[in-house]
Amino acid sequence: MKIALKDGHSTDTKAGDTAGTALSSLGVSGPDVLAAKVDGAVVDLSRPLAGGVLIEPLRFDSAEGREVYRHSSTHIMAQAVKELFPSAQLTIGPALDDSFYYDFAFERPFTPEDLEKIEARAADIIQRNLPITRREFSKQEAIDFFTSRGEQYKVELIQGFPDHEPITAYTQGDFVDLCRGPHLPTTGHVGALKLLNIAGAYWRGDERNPMLQRIYGTSFPTRAEVDAYLARLEEIKRRDHRKVGKELDLISIQDDIGPGLVLWHPKGAAVRLLIENFWREQHIRDGYNLVYSPHTARLDLWKTSGHLDYYRENMFPPMKLEGSEYQLKPMNCPYHIMIYQSHLRSYRDLPIRYGELGTVYRYERTGVLHGLMRVRGFTQDDAHLFCRPDQMEVEVSRVLDFTFFVLQTFGFTEFEVFLSTRPKESVGGDEHWTLATSALEAALKGRRIAFQLDPGGGAFYGPKIDIKIKDALGRSWQCSTVQVDFNNPERFDLSYIGEDGKAHRPIMIHRALMGSIERFFGILIEHYGGAFPTWLAPVQAVVINITDQQQDYVSAVVAQLKAAGFRAEADLRNEKIGFKIREAEKAKVPFMLVAGNREVQNGTLSVRGRSGATLGTMTVTEIVNLLQSELKHTQRELQHTH
Repeated sequence: MKIALKDGHSTDTKAGDTAGTALSSLGVSGPDVLAAKVDGAVVDLSRPLAGGVLIEPLRFDSAEGREVYRHSSTHIMAQAVKELFPSAQLTIGPALDDSFYYDFAFERPFTPEDLEKIEARAADIIQRNLPITRREFSKQEAIDFFTSRGEQYKVELIQGFPDHEPITAYTQGDFVDLCRGPHLPTTGHVGALKLLNIAGAYWRGDERNPMLQRIYGTSFPTRAEVDAYLARLEEIKRRDHRKVGKELDLISIQDDIGPGLVLWHPKGAAVRLLIENFWREQHIRDGYNLVYSPHTARLDLWKTSGHLDYYRENMFPPMKLEGSEYQLKPMNCPYHIMIYQSHLRSYRDLPIRYGELGTVYRYERTGVLHGLMRVRGFTQDDAHLFCRPDQMEVEVSRVLDFTFFVLQTFGFTEFEVFLSTRPKESVGGDEHWTLATSALEAALKGRRIAFQLDPGGGAFYGPKIDIKIKDALGRSWQCSTVQVDFNNPERFDLSYIGEDGKAHRPIMIHRALMGSIERFFGILIEHYGGAFPTWLAPVQAVVINITDQQQDYVSAVVAQLKAAGFRAEADLRNEKIGFKIREAEKAKVPFMLVAGNREVQNGTLSVRGRSGATLGTMTVTEIVNLLQSELKHTQRELQHTH
């Protein structure tokens, strides 16, 4: 049979030859080849080939190769645990983007000392260079095998599998784990492995189930790469928005208020106001009508929208009032629909664009709450567009332009874009899905935006475009989404009068640029490490006196800066100048303006940047010009881009 690489190089091989043998015959071999992709499916190098195929080697530089690498690392760690603690029961252990974990059931908590022993034993297993082999069981054979080994969690998993499909496991030495694979050829293919921490996790993510112990780790081909990753983790900890938010007095989440409910302190509120004002100004400029909606509505509204059917577990319990039930809103969509429905619409009225910074409430489980990134009450930068089918591509194109403009304004320049298509569970006919998907794809291609397909990843009511941003540490964050909706116009019987005088169904487009103000702010904090660009900084300049003799001068300078439109504060505390400068640097204030007797006499200030750079002595007018120059770039971008 014939096999070929993507570059067209091909050769003949015998039926039953392995993927590794086939690659070798094509001149592709070496310890850096981890697995293979055969006709789009990732397989072990030891997997026999069944027919003529397109084959591709997988190395650590590919996402699939890294997943195989870290999945095998997970098994190495699990083997180490079983060798040291034979009574520990195996559950599940997936690979993550740059790490992995495995959950264990054990009679006592693992300690840091245990973690050191496990890591040392894992290194030993790597040194043994054990072959990793695949084997198949029938369902009953698998149940009997893992029952004999006392692995009751594995047995529970197997019992949920289809009856007549083969079940696979992987063996390395005496260790056997239920697994679909694929895996590395040997344990020795892992270069360096590091265990990170221990956390708790409920079996199958259900708080009613037993609590397990989750061990996190990572692995790379070299120790240097592990060290670089650990340094990156330390930088992530340093930038953690919860830590920085407390240090800079931006936000807090307090038990007396409730988990997942955010208090915005004055400085955090100042940044939020800047974000919101920018959002409102740009939406008005882009042809949106701003609306407001209440925080609750009669339960019947959520029945009509389908949220009670599809979203009930994420909603707060309803409230009874005057014989009716009211529901805290988890979404803004139904309100915008009702505003659309309040008038008879003509084809000439469309498109209609409604925008709202609307606060919504969702019952997120306590275990998944995470600072600003996962909360129970948050403000969506929401918009809903109502358009004719022939307007859909143009409207999506406008939204894409608007999205990138907003994200770039806040300092994000790297993006990943995904087009998500029809899932198995969906509403609407093939015609609607084809029309909408084609419009989204045409909009992306028309803007020359590179994108990846996410087959089956669309919402049940329509396809969507998701945009992920990359922060300063290279992490991806899902923020922006554009979703086409056939369902709600049908549920609410929306219509417009066409040129033919007949009623027609509009297309509804859901759109968020930032996702939510809370989460976006959290991302901004970590992206900048709290050192916001001057236009976003809650305090742009702090004016500092050296002695009490300069108090009046400092107060006058602050008044001048405020009158010029800048956010300035005075630090008149009876502290040493060095201390006050360090405090301002810790607060990430862009500029420190110091006044001593000489500066008072000359009508100047000594100017320092937050990086510690001395910028010289300047008059107030020169300082105003300096601050304005810091803002000109942003203003120029706004004018040029939008």
